[in-house]
Amino acid sequence: MRQIRISLFALAGASLLVFVIAAGCVSQQSHADAPTPVITHSRLQPGPNDPRIAYVAALLLENLHYLQRPLDTELSQRFFDGYINSLDPRHDNFLQTDLAEFDHYRTNLDKLTTGGHGTSDLSPAFEIYTRYVDRFEQRVTYVDDLLHQGSFKFNNSEKIQVDRRHAPFPKDLDEAKQLWRQWVRHEYLQEKLGDELTETNGIVKVSLSATNAAEIPKKLLRHYGWALRMTTNSDSDFVLQIYLNAMAHAYDPHSDYFSAPKAVDFSIGMSLSLFGIGATLGEDDGYCTISSLVPGGPAAKSHKLNEKDRILAVQQSNSPPVDVVDMELEKVVQKIRGPKGTVVKLTVSPESDRAARKVIELVRDEIKLDDAAVKAKIVDMPDGHGGSNRVGVIDVPSFYATIPTAGNEGHTGRYTSTDTIRLIKKLKQENVAGIILDLRSNPGGSLEEAVKFTGLFIKEGPVVIARSPDGTQKTRANSDSSGFLYDGPLMVMINRFSASASEIVAAALQDYGRAVVVGDVSTHGKGTVQNLNELRPFVWPATPSATNDPGTIKISINKFYRVTGASTQLKGVASDIVLPDIWNLSKQVGEGALENPLPWDTIPVQPGTYTPLNMVQPYLAELRQHSDARVATNQDFIYTREDIALFEKQEAEKAITLNEHEAIKERQTNATRNKARDDERKARAAGPKVYEITLENVDQKGLPVTPPATNAVAHAGGDATEDVAPPAPNIDAGLDETERILEDYVSLLARSNRVALTH
Repeated sequence: MRQIRISLFALAGASLLVFVIAAGCVSQQSHADAPTPVITHSRLQPGPNDPRIAYVAALLLENLHYLQRPLDTELSQRFFDGYINSLDPRHDNFLQTDLAEFDHYRTNLDKLTTGGHGTSDLSPAFEIYTRYVDRFEQRVTYVDDLLHQGSFKFNNSEKIQVDRRHAPFPKDLDEAKQLWRQWVRHEYLQEKLGDELTETNGIVKVSLSATNAAEIPKKLLRHYGWALRMTTNSDSDFVLQIYLNAMAHAYDPHSDYFSAPKAVDFSIGMSLSLFGIGATLGEDDGYCTISSLVPGGPAAKSHKLNEKDRILAVQQSNSPPVDVVDMELEKVVQKIRGPKGTVVKLTVSPESDRAARKVIELVRDEIKLDDAAVKAKIVDMPDGHGGSNRVGVIDVPSFYATIPTAGNEGHTGRYTSTDTIRLIKKLKQENVAGIILDLRSNPGGSLEEAVKFTGLFIKEGPVVIARSPDGTQKTRANSDSSGFLYDGPLMVMINRFSASASEIVAAALQDYGRAVVVGDVSTHGKGTVQNLNELRPFVWPATPSATNDPGTIKISINKFYRVTGASTQLKGVASDIVLPDIWNLSKQVGEGALENPLPWDTIPVQPGTYTPLNMVQPYLAELRQHSDARVATNQDFIYTREDIALFEKQEAEKAITLNEHEAIKERQTNATRNKARDDERKARAAGPKVYEITLENVDQKGLPVTPPATNAVAHAGGDATEDVAPPAPNIDAGLDETERILEDYVSLLARSNRVALTH
């Protein structure tokens, strides 16, 4: 099942967080077992407005980007390499002969893009993409032949290099076929092994199913056939999106070109709201399938749609239905979305009867993406003396804010700071001794929201300094002390995926000495601010045959700096207390792992521009000492250190085996290890009592009722049985340890009579 996911590119955020969009699917496809046919694709040509769009996008980058740099030869080389890598990230489709043929473009994309009279020459984009499609067709034909020749043997010492991002491209077609053969063998072996694990006398074994093995070639053929159709059915908008993104990324990793649908997706992610039917859709063997329904949405309230139903056609009000067979996923999403109050009709094949067809009429409404909003929990931790210490945790997935765009008029605004205020008031009402702000995997979002959010925890003062290309500095400050809401013990959790706006918050609270920062070695390291620029004013009026919105370009216009004058760019925000984590060792995570990041630097700041509160440094050594002692003996962190050792071993080997016996042995080892861990965790005493606080129940009196724990599993008929073991508890070792650090911190502050800022 492949769900549609749209990246959240925040104004001051990295593209790390993903939201499942509440409408969208892919087309159905034939399930015939015949060989996958080679599709002779038509040669794509630029759309009538595309040359003008590319030209304007390039000029805006040259004039507005922080680098203030014309598209020159060096950027042309980055542009070319980025486009090639975007199409072929594993370096296994293009041949070195292809790249040699296109090499004259590598140092001339600047001239071809900006050297015309108001338009760009897009020949490189479409010539290169056409060659990519040619190679992919060759690959699918070759794989088809391999899969029809018979089952594979996996009894030698062959290995495959999975990460080929920096590997050389194949020299010729023969070398490419060797890579294609390895990949299909790898895919075949993964399908063959599957997840068929059995346990006998406590020993976990991998069992192979003959029936499953017989279906593997058919499944892989369907997969490759679907991928081929998606590749050959792409239109000029798809090519332009990739090409202009490569141009923007030549300047820095966070400048992007958004086609009109992508711009809408950005607004949805930032606003946590859209107008649609309220269904999460995915692709299952080529069919558009409902994977879940958003509670309270039109689809759920209709009681006519169910999980695993397939959408075959989409109809707008009284217009004829449009078959979504082989239609690109995003385009189906566009057809299902629409203004509030309008009608959409779906032709559906129910999961209960695939031969049946029914037409369901739904009225679009505003869909709240509440799963991506802030939420909280209250944890009652035993104090070892018959009582408990109550702490609060606020989970902040992103710094969202409503962005007015065409299509979202009239929807109620959503803001992180406003929602967080409601949660803090609830936590204070329930007398928590301290609060943890969980910013792990928070990709950023609205810069303004980050400043307002920080102001909830400090009375007044600068939060972040933004520097423009000409050196002008603008300080974003919390100047309204009326927003100050919480003065008690505070901690911030971060990881390598905390980026941009979340780094602003963590850095400010750390520099003020207001909060203890706990987690990975450092945050992501994205210290740039982006601005959205619609191309419509520069491209319209369109040519008579062009009706599409020309899109939006997101450009990095500022760098931001801590109140100390140091940038968070590249280096990020370092934790005060570092906890073990695999990502601390990974070279594939963080700003430094991206192409063309801007450098780290510092700016001078006037002394006395902010007043440190010094609520952390006096206690940090003792907090670290206590935490290190716990972490050294904590069983979950022992598991983490074992995983780190395994990760280092895999990173050093850089390849995985295609030997079936070795692969089975490895899976059995992993399964045995995981089972032992699950058994150990199940045997533990019950953890602290946790109350989940959401924006839906935050205004209710008291605390939400927590369902009693039970091992009973309900049968389909409604009866329950005790013979099925419960799953292992979901352990968050990092959060558990942070809660203990907070307990220590509360105790140390009380001992020194510094319980709150006002004391």
